[in-house]
Amino acid sequence: MGNVNQFSTLWRLALRDMHIKIRGLRLLFICILLGVATLAGIGSLTSSIAAELAARGQNILGGDIEISLSQRQANNKELAEFTAYGRLSKTLRMRAMAFNPANEESALSELKAVDDNYPLYGALATHRAASDTPPQKGEIYIAQAMADRLSLNIGQKLRFGQADFTIKAIIKDEPDRLGEGFTLGPVAIINIDDIASTNLVQPGSLYSSKYRLQLSANNPGNTPNNDPQPDLENLTKSFEKKYSKQGFDFKNAGNGAPSTQRFIERMGQFLGLVGLAALTISGIGVGNGVSSYLAGKKSSIATLKILGLDSRGIFTIYLLQISIISIFAIITGLAIGIFAPFVITFFAGDILPVQPGVDIYPLPLIISAAFGALTALAFAIRPLSTAQLVPAARIFRSAVEDDLPTPKWAKWVNVAALILIAALAVLTAREKLFSAGFIIAALLVFAILWMLAIAIIKISASLPLPKNIVLRMAIKNLYRPGSNIKMLIVALGLGLTMFVTLAAIQSSINNEIANNVPKEAPNFFVLDIPKEKSGDFDALIKKNDAKAKVNLIPALRGSITEYKNIVVADLQELPEDAWVLRGDRGITYSQNIPEGSELTKGKWWDANYKGPPLVSMEEEVASILGLDIGDRIVVNILGVDFEAKIASLRKVTWDNFGLNYVLVFSPNTFVDAPHNMVATILVDKKAEGDLARAIPKNFPSATMIEVGDVITQITTLLGQMSTAIALAASIAILAGIAVLIGAISAQQSTRIYDSIVMKMLGATRAQILLAQAFEYLALALILSLLATIIGLAAAYMVVVQIFDFAFNPDPLLILLTLAMGGGVTLIIGLLGALPSLTVRPAQALRQL
Repeated sequence: MGNVNQFSTLWRLALRDMHIKIRGLRLLFICILLGVATLAGIGSLTSSIAAELAARGQNILGGDIEISLSQRQANNKELAEFTAYGRLSKTLRMRAMAFNPANEESALSELKAVDDNYPLYGALATHRAASDTPPQKGEIYIAQAMADRLSLNIGQKLRFGQADFTIKAIIKDEPDRLGEGFTLGPVAIINIDDIASTNLVQPGSLYSSKYRLQLSANNPGNTPNNDPQPDLENLTKSFEKKYSKQGFDFKNAGNGAPSTQRFIERMGQFLGLVGLAALTISGIGVGNGVSSYLAGKKSSIATLKILGLDSRGIFTIYLLQISIISIFAIITGLAIGIFAPFVITFFAGDILPVQPGVDIYPLPLIISAAFGALTALAFAIRPLSTAQLVPAARIFRSAVEDDLPTPKWAKWVNVAALILIAALAVLTAREKLFSAGFIIAALLVFAILWMLAIAIIKISASLPLPKNIVLRMAIKNLYRPGSNIKMLIVALGLGLTMFVTLAAIQSSINNEIANNVPKEAPNFFVLDIPKEKSGDFDALIKKNDAKAKVNLIPALRGSITEYKNIVVADLQELPEDAWVLRGDRGITYSQNIPEGSELTKGKWWDANYKGPPLVSMEEEVASILGLDIGDRIVVNILGVDFEAKIASLRKVTWDNFGLNYVLVFSPNTFVDAPHNMVATILVDKKAEGDLARAIPKNFPSATMIEVGDVITQITTLLGQMSTAIALAASIAILAGIAVLIGAISAQQSTRIYDSIVMKMLGATRAQILLAQAFEYLALALILSLLATIIGLAAAYMVVVQIFDFAFNPDPLLILLTLAMGGGVTLIIGLLGALPSLTVRPAQALRQL
């Protein structure tokens, strides 16, 4: 009963003391709030997107399993085998030119042909239509963007190839849109029975056939216990193995949009890094905030001891205060995290692949709360344990005399909490090795900054003092008793590092945008040019512009099914970054080294080469797959396997908007394979409009892609990504600024004492302020070089390893950022010094 009464008394003292001076714990609240809110927001957003993708997996894919083919349709035998597993929906998709006969305007479109079973899941929603069923023969549904671009209305005619269609409806929602991947034009949907009348599908045409399967309860893929929900992953793998030679590509509803999934994983990886950075930096702020708060409570602690309260009681009072503020900060941070997806969707909805719903996801909230509690414990325990050791005689002595050791038990608690934070970060991370690497790197950064702080203190103490009073005070400020300079250097180093990191990431992405727009980019890509009409096509271009540059090359689609005797279908997991093995890829053949390619190893085949098939491979892809000269690969084209030996490796200039290919074969490889041609066209601006009308009219099967539209899409996408990164990284920068403020606040009592002494010795306020300005400026200059090195290394990891961009930061922007960071430090330092200048000596001496 006595313990209960004692705790009740300590509880009342803690609340009363907080009521008197709660402002001292604001930094603790802000730092815990920032860390928890960042982690909870990231966790809620990624969980929300993952839940949305999972919930809409069948809608996104269009079925339980998707079976796709390139440049051919499944035969009757294959269709019968797939139909045995359930209900099948057939679709065909290709890029084609939409032509308005009324005004002879044309536009690039994604033409999609569907059967009457479409869609198996979800609903095809339309505007201005009585029915949302798929279009019947002779009908077409178009996107609003196409209607606007070609000035079309319901009831008018629209031509694709050699067939005219009546516009029946405007598409509101295409349920499997996300699963279709990247598109270059608005969609138009027709009935699959009409595709033949367009005459667009010819041998060699670039199109994809997709067969969506809705599994039935009694299909052959069910599990042994006749579970009506078969194992989609195992069923997909069995399909891949069985049909590995027919050129099929398989997906299931568990990963209906793999490119979207990869985007989420990469963004999640980056956001996780931001969360860990914010948490780590916030931890320093917690330590500074608690130290600053307890430094102002030393007289109160000494008084309580004189009145008979023991060290355990002191510890309990301030532990209760810190716990109350930490819990309140954690709860507030979790509340922010819960609603973060809604806020992010409102402001940045176009950047996200799906619109996440507002829901509560307990796991990321529990993890965030655990991080917040452990961070508060890890960084608050040392100053808290030291505070209880303040002697009662402190009330009669000055602030600078106390140098109290940290108890051993507090050090062990500190280490244990840090280990738990690291373990939790690794165990809950999507990329565990990446997270572990970040933690190790963070520890190295702290160690480097701490050693630098020790070096600065020792060097400044050994320097001869200048005669100038201002410089003398500035140098002595670096090593005077009670200066807490080590934490200030760590905080300032982290802040400047974050500034450099963000500037390097931003400028690299901006340079990526600039570099992706070459000075002499072609005006058009043209696909599906009949091979036998290549001469006529070239003549048409030269007729409109005699100086036009036309690059015509063969185009096929195929997938790598085997390399170095490794069957791709047998792999449990693809090698890291082996994107070339996912689905089918563009393939070509050439007598000469293609434009935009540079031979780096091996040799090119002779002009009249007639031997076994040879292939030239892009050097980076070859390195990822472990391939070299002499190795063999097998590609499947139209269900036929072609084996070739690697004769050379090439470096490819991907950002020139030319026709670049990973695989270039010797011309004799595809003698009997049907295919068309593709071309890039560089013409005078005056000829652009004439060609935009002439090509669709004279080559109705050809598809024109305006490079300007592609550049706009790429620029917009990278710009949105740059903005998202800046907003996310700003959280860590805010945490860094809070830490810097905390480090300066932690020195305030000592600064007041120093200012009073200097005033009594004759120093003016201007001299004291100028001395502190020199101190912060010197630290900023010393730390700038280190911050640049560390910040550039961190930015490199984000830009190259996570987003796979070229690392090309702007040196001038880095310098300007460092100057701005130094300026912010100086302003914060001087603002923090102002209270010490306004205190009257007599009043302050009575309080010391």
